[in-house]
Amino acid sequence: MTSTKLFRSFALTGFAAAALLAGGVAVSAQMAAPSTVAVGNNVDCAGYVQRAPINTTNRLVGGQEEQEQFSYAQNNIVYINAGANRGVQPGMQYSVVRPRGQVNTPWTTKGSLGFYVQEVGMVEVIRVKREVSVAIVRVSCDTLLLGDVLQPWQERVAPVHGPRPAFDLFADPSGKAVGRLFMARDMQEMITRDQIVYVDLGREDRANIGDYLTIFRPLGDGNLMSLPPESVAARSSGYESRVYRGGRFSNQAARKKGDEARGTVQTTHDAKRDRPAGLRKVVGEGVILNVRERTATVLITRTAQEIHTGDFVEIQ
Repeated sequence: MTSTKLFRSFALTGFAAAALLAGGVAVSAQMAAPSTVAVGNNVDCAGYVQRAPINTTNRLVGGQEEQEQFSYAQNNIVYINAGANRGVQPGMQYSVVRPRGQVNTPWTTKGSLGFYVQEVGMVEVIRVKREVSVAIVRVSCDTLLLGDVLQPWQERVAPVHGPRPAFDLFADPSGKAVGRLFMARDMQEMITRDQIVYVDLGREDRANIGDYLTIFRPLGDGNLMSLPPESVAARSSGYESRVYRGGRFSNQAARKKGDEARGTVQTTHDAKRDRPAGLRKVVGEGVILNVRERTATVLITRTAQEIHTGDFVEIQ
């Protein structure tokens, strides 16, 4: 290879490395920039539980293809029972919701939390008649059904997700409001990251959109299965040597109290009496997306293990 060609080769290699380095810096800067904690269905169709009555005047009452289908999705044409007589105009947008009924749960001490409202999509009016309007389905998080209720569309913006400290599995209580995770969207019971849940902390508890919650269980509670006995009796048979035929004594015997192990059995239950109250197991973290009177809609952001309905939550 000539010296000229060699120089060109080194120059091109250096240029490529510089470009890659510059690109890497740009990517790193982009990744470090703050972003919203939720997008898409987790913003527009997270659902909520509320106590205040909902206006059910405007509803879906028909579909252009209702002879062939009874459910509707994105880009389908539907009819709503409101037209110029109720001030509807072309371009107006409506959130499509489905009230599911009163929430009855053992995971709260507040009594009635209200009723669950599923958010299923959004429609936009494309033509207005006197008593009816034609709309196109712009967003469908679930299938839309005739009878679904229309609410004025409100643009939602998820909280900004900036740099967060390392997930502290041994975080001390914050002293702020504590509640329970009483339900998850789609009736899930084993919950993980990026899923939607509902907690019984609301405006009355000074919960706000963007607040982070620690999800935890008090130590010693919340076992999903029965644990086997921690030890066997001191005179259980089957543990003696078959060769030397030792006495009926098990080296798996229970722990005994006293300096010479002559006391009563030392149980795990006894041992727990000597520890301070309030020890807990942190299992996850979430951020509030929507707040109602007694409840909040939460997105799970970090997990140490699976989360369950019934877990405790605390405002950080």
